[in-house]
Amino acid sequence: MTVTEAPPRGSAAGKPRRTPPRRPRPAPGSRRLSPLRLLGSVIVWLFTAGNLLVLYWLITASFKTPVEIFTKPFALPYQWFHVGKPFRNFVYAWNNAGFGDAVLSTVVLVGLATVVTVAISAPCAYALTRLGVRGSGVLTNGVAIGMGVPFQTVIIPLFVAFSEIHLDNQYGLFVLYVALSIPFTVFLLTGFFRSLPEEIEEAAVLDGASPVRVFVSVVLPLARGGVITALTLNAIGLWNETLLAIVFLKDQAHFTLSRALFTFYGAASYQSEYGGLIAGVAIVVLPMLLLYVVLARRIITGLTLGAGK
Repeated sequence: MTVTEAPPRGSAAGKPRRTPPRRPRPAPGSRRLSPLRLLGSVIVWLFTAGNLLVLYWLITASFKTPVEIFTKPFALPYQWFHVGKPFRNFVYAWNNAGFGDAVLSTVVLVGLATVVTVAISAPCAYALTRLGVRGSGVLTNGVAIGMGVPFQTVIIPLFVAFSEIHLDNQYGLFVLYVALSIPFTVFLLTGFFRSLPEEIEEAAVLDGASPVRVFVSVVLPLARGGVITALTLNAIGLWNETLLAIVFLKDQAHFTLSRALFTFYGAASYQSEYGGLIAGVAIVVLPMLLLYVVLARRIITGLTLGAGK
């Protein structure tokens, strides 16, 4: 009498063992020696190096005399440090360009316009994506088309219309900032709200929450990354806006930083104060650059999640 061996534990007798699943093929361009990936890396690093070189020149030139700027453009500053006045250009730009009042005006105007833009755009984006609004697809496409219309083509009619109602001032500029920023913000938040899970909202509705309560208590906390991204991108764009400020702002007491810098450009060029002019550019550019560096990871995460679906 022969004794047969028992089949291995966890496997059925007489059935072949399952083969492990085949590994997926690597995505195109993911190999180390891919020519496309190598070319893309070279282009990205060249672009990054060029931007860093420009930033280095801007910072160093803001501490130089005009002679050093033209004769030694990429050397470290020396003359103003040698005479004990390293921040002379910044003091000159601040005192002669009226940046003191311009900083306050810019912070108030850009801050209010950014908050109001997101406060209007967030409910609109939520309604287009979650509330089943009839024709939401057409409305979303209309918002996207609105992003493609350059405001430069309508700036003259806008100025004429605002002049008739006496809004050719900082209040009219505030209205324009909000109106021109809404299409981009709605489009951004629409893509982000679509990537959020619907189960949590459905559970809140089953508990008796109204659409407003669901939006305020459930959706907004989940969409915090997208809201911060929208706030940051709008703040950076409005901070650097120049053309509308030139057209609508006439009172120097209400100039924004970019408008004050534009006025300062003529006086500084006439007096050959190129060091002070570059220092003025640095005063305008560096705050938003630092803001982007601090929030870069959150901005990228918000944009990536917004493209999730």
